[in-house]
Amino acid sequence: MDLDARTRWICEQARGLGFDLCGVAPAHAFEELAMYSTWLDRGYAGEMDYLGDPRRSDPRAVLEGARSLIVVALNYNSAQPYSTEQAGMQIDDSPRGWISRYAWGHDYHEVLREKLNALVARMREQWREPFQARAYVDTGPVVERVAAKHAGLGWLAKNTCLINEELGSWLFLGVIVTTLELAPSLAPGEPPAADLCGNCRLCLDACPTQAFAAPYLLDARKCISYLTIELREAIAEEMRAAMGNAVIGCDICQDVCPWNRKSPVTQITTFQPRRVEAKSGSGKEKMENGATLLAPELEWLAALSQEEFSRIFRGSAIKRAKWRGLVRNACVALGNSRAARDSGSHTRITALLERLATSPDEIIAEHAQWALDRLRVLRNSSD
Repeated sequence: MDLDARTRWICEQARGLGFDLCGVAPAHAFEELAMYSTWLDRGYAGEMDYLGDPRRSDPRAVLEGARSLIVVALNYNSAQPYSTEQAGMQIDDSPRGWISRYAWGHDYHEVLREKLNALVARMREQWREPFQARAYVDTGPVVERVAAKHAGLGWLAKNTCLINEELGSWLFLGVIVTTLELAPSLAPGEPPAADLCGNCRLCLDACPTQAFAAPYLLDARKCISYLTIELREAIAEEMRAAMGNAVIGCDICQDVCPWNRKSPVTQITTFQPRRVEAKSGSGKEKMENGATLLAPELEWLAALSQEEFSRIFRGSAIKRAKWRGLVRNACVALGNSRAARDSGSHTRITALLERLATSPDEIIAEHAQWALDRLRVLRNSSD
């Protein structure tokens, strides 16, 4: 089997496993990676020290003898409303939070990793020659979106996401680094997909925290996804009001993107919003049985115990934020909530925040107190 036939066979197998896109790129130090150290030197990675792994600048450093990168993409868009359309989702006087749609269902790391491992297994059955392969889903020293660009899957947009002209940007990416020699999806001299962002600035202008230092340049320290998931310490006070009701991640720069207006809806049920099942005798059975991860009640999230968090979010990407992070974020969102300032829920929410303000966890206590102070100021200003 020649190299082109190998690549075609791999991508056929990938599609058979449910991936929407597949391409192959040579294992090279791509030009985009040369600018990576500058991004780090500016401090834009915040506390994400793992991004400083020097292997990220050249995929050949990840696996000795690496020749090829097999890149796959899986659509996770759903038929549910975007975060920019959530105003009509307020169904009672209990304020709601927002969880990024990537975290609504089962942990995508596990879903993609299982499929990638199955692809590697099929490759080993097909070719008896010895080769090495390592599969990564957001967990290794590989910049997946750059590899995806050079595998012909799309272009890197102004919001730094990969956009495919047909599928948009609601894409989970996975990479297999292998010592197998494969034909690149792009012919020699063929450029990657053209950048079709044009003069559009919708993603840049819509960012509530102004996290883009420039087009194509993200300062993660200001990104709501970083603040709600990766940051382990206190959120800077100047960022809190702009975070709105976000509790896990942020979709805004993708929600406003014109290329996502016709993004197809995934048929994978594991990416749909999970419904929480209450533990019998939990004392929160009524609240939990009505809870989904699509615009969940902030009071429910803020009141979760460590044990409840571990049980409810087992198998969910939300566990990355940790219990303290989720409760901290829910406190900030309650402080920003208009519903929490209304007479119907204000007394109840104030009591919850007052209890959290006495928490032995200093981070939770400080954010709960901030929310109380903000609610008082905002309620007085609206009287």
